[in-house]
Amino acid sequence: MNENIRNIAIIAHVDHGKTTLVDQLLKEGGAFRANQHVDERAMDSMDLEREKGITIKAKNTSIHWHDKIINIVDTPGHADFGGEVERALRMVDGVLLVVDAYDGPQAQTRFVLRKALNHGLKVVIVINKIDRENAEPAKMYDKVLELLMELNATEEQFDAPVVYGSGRDGYMMKKLDDKRENMAPLFQTILDHIPPPFARPNQPFHMLVSNIDWSDYVGRIAIGKILGGKISVGDPVFVVRNSTGQKARAKVTKVFEYSGLGTNEASMAVAGNIVGLSGFEDIDIGDTIAVNEEQKALPFTQIDPPTLEMQFCVNDGPLVGQDGRLVTSRQLRERLFRELKTNVSIYVDDTDRAGVFTVKARGAMQVAVLVETMRREGFELLVSRPTVIERRGPNGERLEPYETVWVEVPDECVGAIMQNLANRKGQLTNMEKMAHSTMIEATITTRGLIGMEIDVVNATSGRGVMSHLFKEYGPYAGEVLTRLTGTLLATEAGETTSYALVMVQERGKLFVGPGEQVYEGMIVGENPRNEDIPVNAVREKKLTNFRSQGEGVAAGLTPATKLSLERAIEYIAADEFVEVTPHHLRLRKRILSQTDRRKAERAAKAE
Repeated sequence: MNENIRNIAIIAHVDHGKTTLVDQLLKEGGAFRANQHVDERAMDSMDLEREKGITIKAKNTSIHWHDKIINIVDTPGHADFGGEVERALRMVDGVLLVVDAYDGPQAQTRFVLRKALNHGLKVVIVINKIDRENAEPAKMYDKVLELLMELNATEEQFDAPVVYGSGRDGYMMKKLDDKRENMAPLFQTILDHIPPPFARPNQPFHMLVSNIDWSDYVGRIAIGKILGGKISVGDPVFVVRNSTGQKARAKVTKVFEYSGLGTNEASMAVAGNIVGLSGFEDIDIGDTIAVNEEQKALPFTQIDPPTLEMQFCVNDGPLVGQDGRLVTSRQLRERLFRELKTNVSIYVDDTDRAGVFTVKARGAMQVAVLVETMRREGFELLVSRPTVIERRGPNGERLEPYETVWVEVPDECVGAIMQNLANRKGQLTNMEKMAHSTMIEATITTRGLIGMEIDVVNATSGRGVMSHLFKEYGPYAGEVLTRLTGTLLATEAGETTSYALVMVQERGKLFVGPGEQVYEGMIVGENPRNEDIPVNAVREKKLTNFRSQGEGVAAGLTPATKLSLERAIEYIAADEFVEVTPHHLRLRKRILSQTDRRKAERAAKAE
């Protein structure tokens, strides 16, 4: 046991204040200078995390408090990034369970807490945001205890200590009527209740790789908790492959220790600490690093399997290469296989068609984050609609994934959401009235869930909150209608004109504005009826001596609806693609030419 170290992970439902709480712990732990400007949610270092306001990658930091080192892993709260949570729990000995004093335990709270309890980790309950209007901290603490009972926590886990406070305002207290001062009660609770890391300092060095980082200077950095012995710069080691058990020689070139938001180079690291090691050409999450050649691969957490798959294809549209610089099949393949090195919950397969790859993941959000990262790197690609990964039952029957969905909506919108669930073949399991809203719980197929979040936002004018969790594989539910509308398809290539769009918008809702490049087979709008209508969006106004070109045109044009990447991926039908380039998102048919589409339809019917 290394008495001076504590390793903890912070787990919670999305938006319950994990990352803001870490900010306060860093501040009180002296990680920042007195006059240093610190951005909010300092741990969310990726651009995408800042824009979306969520954590995507699990990250490490370290705080020095009263001569003790507290290593903290900040984990994502969104179910799609569950692989990050499962991996982070391998490095720690306890968790801070953060719960909103108004919302109480939610879908993700249940998911991450179950994982932590299965790992046998100690729990400290943090009832956060007690300054919120209508907050009920005492009631929410009871709900957490109910959840612990439901998840079969041991007696020791059930007797978890609780602190109340506000991460944003920077105070924690052991009892609700204590003085609101600082974060010291939480630090003290961590030191008192979370055990020091179990490690064997007298054994030869060995460590399980739980995360991979990359540096332009030293290459791949393996991150993990040292389970035994100590390591120094220059030591020879063996990398034991998790998948094959093969061993490769390597030499440690750098040792990194975490401190505040950065890393410090160290000459040596000891058992129990979470560190980064460099000097490996090829190393993956789940591999073991050891000094003994006899060392076997350490067991690695089983990651939940993916439930969705979609195709990533090379862009073959007429505007290819005008926006991005990375457009070839080789570049796309290299990038996808590079993602596998650091993302354990994604799978990539080659297909029998050139330039087409299958990507399997937990959810549409996870794939959208990958695509968004790639477009910012300069890639152009086509992405298909997600399809669910089906299985065969013991008697050969068709099984598909089911999820539990929770929707919190204003009372007046309950009817619309119930209708939507019925259309998607969802089964209502529970309904609970809250202070200003209603919580609906239902079981629904993963297929039926695709695109539902957008419907909830539309039906509740943005006030509805939805979360979901994988439940089980169940019998195939038959056809599910998720999109009831058709499309408006461009028949001519060129630049759109206001004159043409005013006439096109009479048929439906526009996705493009004037002055945009379109081509044959591109979707320029939505048709309320379930059929595709060909339209000319580039027609120009014939001029006469009496009329000017712009006269009376723009007045009648409604602004175009612009879909986000996630929305576009969930919106498209099976015969459509989203064309993604660094600065444009275009929806299009898989087969662009109308004549070729008709031939393909006839051939399909003939079969």
